[in-house]
Amino acid sequence: MVRVTPGMWEREGETAAIWPGRNYPLGATWAPEATNFAVHAPQATHVWVCLLDGEGDTARETRHLLTEQSLGIWHGAVPGVTPGTRYGFRANGPWEPERGLRFNPAKLLLDPYARAVSGDLAVDPAIFGYTLGSPEERDDADSAAYVPHGVVVDDAFDWEGDAPPRHRWRDTVVYELHVKGMTALHDRVPEELRGTYAGLATPAVIDYLSDLGVTAVELLPVHQFLTEPSVAERGQVNYWGYNSIGYFAPHHPYSSAGDRGQQVAEFKQMVKAFHAAGIEVILDVVYNHTAEAGPLGPTLSFRGLDDSIYYRVGEDPEGEAPAPDAEPQDVYWDVSGCGNTVDAAHPMALRLILDSLRYWVDEMHVDGFRFDLMSALTRTDHEVDMHSDLLTTIGQDPVLRHVKLIAEPWDASMDGYRVGGFPPPWVEWNDHFRDTVRDFWRGHGDGIRTLATRLAGSSDLYADDGRSPYASVNFVTAHDGFTLRDLVSYDHKHNEANGEDNRDGTDNNRSWNCGAEGGTDDPDVLALRHRQAANLMATLCLSNGVPMITAGDERGRTQGGNNNAFCQDNEISWIDWRPDDAWLDIYELTRAALRLRREHPALRQRHWFEGRPTMRGGPKDLAWLHPSGREMTEEDWHDDGLHAVGMFVSGSPLRSPGPRGEQLRDKSFMIWLNASPEVVDVMLPENEWVNAGEVVLSTDPGLPTGKPVTAGEKITVDARTVVVLRQT
Repeated sequence: MVRVTPGMWEREGETAAIWPGRNYPLGATWAPEATNFAVHAPQATHVWVCLLDGEGDTARETRHLLTEQSLGIWHGAVPGVTPGTRYGFRANGPWEPERGLRFNPAKLLLDPYARAVSGDLAVDPAIFGYTLGSPEERDDADSAAYVPHGVVVDDAFDWEGDAPPRHRWRDTVVYELHVKGMTALHDRVPEELRGTYAGLATPAVIDYLSDLGVTAVELLPVHQFLTEPSVAERGQVNYWGYNSIGYFAPHHPYSSAGDRGQQVAEFKQMVKAFHAAGIEVILDVVYNHTAEAGPLGPTLSFRGLDDSIYYRVGEDPEGEAPAPDAEPQDVYWDVSGCGNTVDAAHPMALRLILDSLRYWVDEMHVDGFRFDLMSALTRTDHEVDMHSDLLTTIGQDPVLRHVKLIAEPWDASMDGYRVGGFPPPWVEWNDHFRDTVRDFWRGHGDGIRTLATRLAGSSDLYADDGRSPYASVNFVTAHDGFTLRDLVSYDHKHNEANGEDNRDGTDNNRSWNCGAEGGTDDPDVLALRHRQAANLMATLCLSNGVPMITAGDERGRTQGGNNNAFCQDNEISWIDWRPDDAWLDIYELTRAALRLRREHPALRQRHWFEGRPTMRGGPKDLAWLHPSGREMTEEDWHDDGLHAVGMFVSGSPLRSPGPRGEQLRDKSFMIWLNASPEVVDVMLPENEWVNAGEVVLSTDPGLPTGKPVTAGEKITVDARTVVVLRQT
């Protein structure tokens, strides 16, 4: 064990007086008289707050030894500190990696509660707490020049009466986007704002989303994140951002104004602009692991303050705790797949997560969160626990329980897959919907049995525990995997540009290239791809549940078959806004489908369909139709050769009452889906509730929008098409 005395860090001109300060709030809290610094490091023997002045090799560091400790928190107030000042912590204490103690005062540590971060990570041996090649030996090289630093921030901002839109889940349409990729190539966004928070706040973006019908943007990670050293060494970056290091700080490269606190105000201005347009802001948050990776990763923040608090350590990699008499092991228990797993069961790690969430709601005015690999955060003694501390505290928190909470209901382990298992008020990414819809339209899977369940809201997953159809966040694509265009253009992934010999990314794409792999000039193949993309999008927008669209899918964004573009900060990932190859037919269909959904509550119901009338003598609220015109029979459901089905949704009356308990009525709809490669003759049923209708959405050129139809009429539905009929 190595200990360092304070004197080793007290060089002439580099120490200064400090006031006692207070132990709350954690982080740096600016005030005109003095800035309070507080950091949790209960096993440290000494902690310094280090203020940085100047740039590069000429930067000067002034260290203030914190003399006060209470409840495991070291604290002190430094007078005269101005907003924009960079700072970090140094912590001294035991060097016993086998016990999860990796104190090393040579490493400048990022404040876990830093409200803003300046600078980036440079790959250098000094960023590691140990000597490369000898993990048991502590390295004494100073890391300050190679690591990012916290920034003191003045939180003042004029929100001008900003209020959250608070859209109901059943009225929500989510648009998953990347802050940079959304505008990096946008010709109507000022060049200096492209790829930034300010770029997202421009009318060119907000008006586009409003016109499309989006009610919420889900931003890929904007917590300050870093590129993994292994990725940086091959000349690439972490583009997606699933490598967080600062849970309170907006990622500064997305700021057009600078990284000395300006990113905070710019982010707030972006949220205010979205809210003014009635669009909510949801953050994709990554609390399950940090950028410090496994035991051989760099020492940047948490690891140097108290490794044993923030990470699950001293446990077998297979997930079993060691025997009581076993020797300590310098290993992490990893169900994130990224080297470490944050121990959300520890009170201090739990507090960090909750404080971060409340900060983004209270101070930054965001409307909700999508939790990456949420199962990793629910574990109690290794087991997934739906009564875990984190789920329980969020459910009881007066701030957090009322925002939108979305779980990615799995982690990197087999037992972490829990789709349908999260308690209210959580909703979930539903990959069953994704896989079923993909299989149906490519002619695979188990026919139409499972498809019907997905279209109606996935009651098999969510009805049994009292949740509503909107608990299912439906998606066909997401940031991870093929784009919509690539889904209908490639049978296989093409990830060579990632530098991993095409080994990365899933092989289970459930895609179909429509007859040619990748780019082609064949007009028949291109026409089929457009039709298949339109079918997938229409199915997504008109299914019960919450639709999530991946940015650019509505205009044919392609990644060239790359289904794991996490390291591609370039035109592979960015949206191409040029109109010549924009698949504008898909944009118009998406816009029309979302307008139908918005205008007709029959297409976004909060109650489960029951397959029976909502009033005596009325029609069933939901009926499944065979192309012959009859209702589906048990034998029909098990006919694996049947690839066409009709979905009748009654709007007269609706099962859900109005805001004053009044009975609501809407138009009735009949949606026909034909995934067969052959045309299908469909007999429209005769009944007294729907005498006549018209085509309001169609991917069949022979049944254009506006075409009238009547009960008892036979219509011919083209191969691989969706046709939506509305009662007139």
